[in-house]
Parts: sequence; C-alpha cells; structure tokens
Amino acid sequence: MSGTLVVGASHAGIQLATALREIGDREPVTVVGAESLAPYQRPPLSKAFLHGSADTASLAFRTPAFYAEREITVLTGERVVDVSPTGATTDRGRHLAFDRLALTVGARVRMLRVPGAGLAGVHHLRDVADATRLRRALTGATSVVVIGGGFIGLEVAAAARALGRPVTVVEAADRLIPRAVAPVVSEFYRQAHERRGTAVRLGAAVTAVTGERGRATGVLLADGGHLPADVVVVGIGIVPRTELAEQLGLSCDRGIVVDRCARTSAPGVVAAGDCTVVGADRLRFESVQHATAQARAGAAALLGREEPVTEVPWFWSDQHDLKLQIAGLSAGHDDIVVRGNPDSERFSVLYYRDGALLAIDAVNATADYLTVRKALATGATIPAEHARRADRRLKEMLVASLDA
Repeated sequence: MSGTLVVGASHAGIQLATALREIGDREPVTVVGAESLAPYQRPPLSKAFLHGSADTASLAFRTPAFYAEREITVLTGERVVDVSPTGATTDRGRHLAFDRLALTVGARVRMLRVPGAGLAGVHHLRDVADATRLRRALTGATSVVVIGGGFIGLEVAAAARALGRPVTVVEAADRLIPRAVAPVVSEFYRQAHERRGTAVRLGAAVTAVTGERGRATGVLLADGGHLPADVVVVGIGIVPRTELAEQLGLSCDRGIVVDRCARTSAPGVVAAGDCTVVGADRLRFESVQHATAQARAGAAALLGREEPVTEVPWFWSDQHDLKLQIAGLSAGHDDIVVRGNPDSERFSVLYYRDGALLAIDAVNATADYLTVRKALATGATIPAEHARRADRRLKEMLVASLDA
C-alpha cells in the first residue's frame, strides 16, 4: 500500500485518520490496533464503565459504516512489532508499506516493583480488558486497597465506594494528586474522600503485596503496617511506548519528542497522544482533548501544512458527585486565588505567575471554569486582585490584558 499508516487505534489514532479525510487527503489510510475490539474511548473506563452505567458497545468511537464511508481501513487484534522508514510488520506476519507514518501508540501502565505484585487480585487499569476484570472483582471484594493517589486511583476508589466496598488509598507523596493541583485542592480531595468513607494514607510507601495460595491478601507498608485487601489496584502512572520510535531512530526523552505540529525528528513521521512529549520542555499532556488537537496537527503536517496546536489544555475528573475541571497549565505558578469555600464542595482555584493568569481548577464550579478557559483562549485575563473579590462573578472581571 501507499498512503498513511497509523500505528495505534487510540483516540489520537482515529482522530488523525479522520482528520486526514476532513482536510481532503484521498490516499489510503490504514489504522492498526493491538486490541481485538473496535477503537474505543478510554476515559469512561475509570468512571462510567466501572460504575456499570456504560458497556463496551457504548465506548466505540465510530460505527463500521463510518470507517467504510471514509475509506479508512481499521485492522484490530494486530500489534506492529517492527518498523522501518517504508514499512511495518505485525505480530501476525502482515507487512504494511507506507509513504507516511503516524505513531499513536499510547502508553503502558507503570508496574509496581515489589514482591507479590504479580499475585491474583492485583489489578491495573488501562484498557477494556483491565476494566472488565476490575469491575468483576469489585463486585465481590471484601476490602480494596488503591495504590496511587492520582486521578485514576481516586476515580477507582470512588467507584469501589459506590459499590459499598471498604477502600483505602495509599499515596507515597505527602498529598493527593501532587503533580497536578495545588495543596488546597489536594487537601480538599483527601477530606472529600474520607467523608465518603475512604481511608487515605499519605507518605506511605508500599514494600510488598502479601498473599496466600497465589492470591493477594493485603498490602505491606514501609512503616510495618499491613492493610488487608483481596483487591489491590495499582495506579502509579504510565510509561509512553517508544519502542517503534526507537527502531526508527527518532528522538525520544521519556516519550517521543514532537513539536507543536506533532512532527517527530524524522520527515514524514508524526506522533500524537500519550506516547509523546512536546518541545524543549518535554511537556506531557495526558488528556483526550490534547490528543485530539495534536492528532489534527499531525494530519496537517503529513500533508505539508503547518497548523500547530494552539488550544488551551483542559481535563476533567469525576469522583463521586465531584466534577473537577482543569484548564491551562499551572506548573510554575507563584500565586493562587481560591474562590468559594472548599468545605461547600463548590469552589475554584486560579493560578498565576508574575501576575499572569495560567490555569484554573474548578470543583463543581463550571461557570468559573468556562470563564477562565475563555480568557486563556482569547488572551484575556482576570487580575488576581479582582479575582479575590468574592462579591463579583469572574466573567465580570475579564480584561484584555493586565494593563487594561
């Protein structure tokens, strides 16, 4: 074949293939995915799917007819294991030639490296098969330990509590979600989960998973404590898949290095999604929104167009009845403004650096979130001294610049 080969039937992969058609590409497009299922959405796996309010069929991105109408070939149940500048080989021995290549291979879960990590009853959550096994295990669990207090861990904890299971979250850092939110938000989530019956252990290192007859029975902590559990969920991060990129000699540094147009270090090769890091700062964006934007940029780049990602990054997390919405990048902030009372479970946190608005975390405060997201997208701002005025709505304080 000629045309474009998309390796990875991920959100980014399907968006990139679709974008090629939307911008007029008529050359063959083939998407190869390692999973046997048709391409599907992953975010609901730790939310609606675990709760039982979504099934496998509802996760599908598109119908078979959608791909057929656009002449996009989707190969499932095949993993690309070898790649060269002009062709790829799958684990079924199929050879796929191409003129242009897109790597949308995602990431794998970071494994827990302690004795007992391979026991039955220890779960990870990355794909439908993982989620199906975990949902089945939670229905019969007597006690659940979640290792990792990030978004995935807390969403799983919320799902397990909704099923009435005793849950303990174990986080090695001194606060929850430490890399993504300010301490005030971390503390809010600790208290909110504890109010709903989840125990939270901070600054707690796991040294082993204990077991009997091949099955997990608990988690051993560095301080000597032991937490009983017949279901252990590990959510300690992801590792971008770079094996194919390394075969091609592409620049990799904790991910496939791309520019804002999703171009790799090799002509005619783009990458998008969780497998990538962006620019000199090696930024990683683990969100569907960024994967979508990056995929569109990558499709344009394959056709010789320069359409860099300019959209404001955004993200959401549903835990119990708490909707967290994030817009912008808060890294490097030197000031925050808290609007509302965290105890009311409805508040927002605005982040600033040198007086410039960077980002917002909004908990059950969608109006604040939308206002800040609009400001970041249009180059407007909300001066911190104005944002501190609790008697005014944020949208009344938008100004064109800090000097306005």
